Amino acid sequence: MRRLTAALACRVQGSRLYGKPLQRLQIAGGVTILDHIIQLIKTLPPVQAIVLGIADGAANEPFKDAARRHAIDWIVGDERDVLRRLIECGERASATDVFRVTTECPFFYFEAVEGAWAQHREKGNDVTTIDGLPEGGHFEIYTMDALRRSHREGTAKHRSEFCSLYIREHRDRFKVDVLPVPPELDRLDLRLTVDQPEDLILCRRVYAEFAAKAPRIPLRDIVAFLDAHPELHELVKPYVVAQRLW
Repeated sequence: MRRLTAALACRVQGSRLYGKPLQRLQIAGGVTILDHIIQLIKTLPPVQAIVLGIADGAANEPFKDAARRHAIDWIVGDERDVLRRLIECGERASATDVFRVTTECPFFYFEAVEGAWAQHREKGNDVTTIDGLPEGGHFEIYTMDALRRSHREGTAKHRSEFCSLYIREHRDRFKVDVLPVPPELDRLDLRLTVDQPEDLILCRRVYAEFAAKAPRIPLRDIVAFLDAHPELHELVKPYVVAQRLW
């Protein structure tokens, strides 16, 4: 039987914004980016477990507190070898497959997860993902075998935070399915990741607007909100990377 586990790599280090997953989306309520992501994943029927892949080092101890608060498991591993941490997360939960979002991207396209998981199984994919969304909106589903092979055959750069790099560079060796997105969400001009202080300002505004719907804030609503507030788009425009990953 297939078992899908969400593996969330966590660390506080960051050259542009420290402790990104622990930054608050809602200051008064204390909801962090990581809190929101965990709460959202818990609403997804295909995901049977969530495991935090925490980087080693005393500075990352708060992630253990977050795991305890949300009653989920964790592993601790090498800070640089993010791919190994994802594998160990899957192993901790006896996963056959791993669901991955990055822990600085609170507003991923959750609406497509159930369909993607069904297609992933039915077509026998190694990887099922989605692309073309606002930066930070996508997710990836991997078989454990695909992750292990990437780690075994790749180099240090493939084992870093660029976990999909080996597969993207060797697409002919894997069965990869990149799902289409609705035209209204094909918006590479928008940005919903938190890597810069300006990103955090934008995401806090989004969360404040839709807090009543949290954690299941529809991506269509967010896109419409950003289109209605061009000043927010302008705020992060210098950091937008209008390029498909897959």
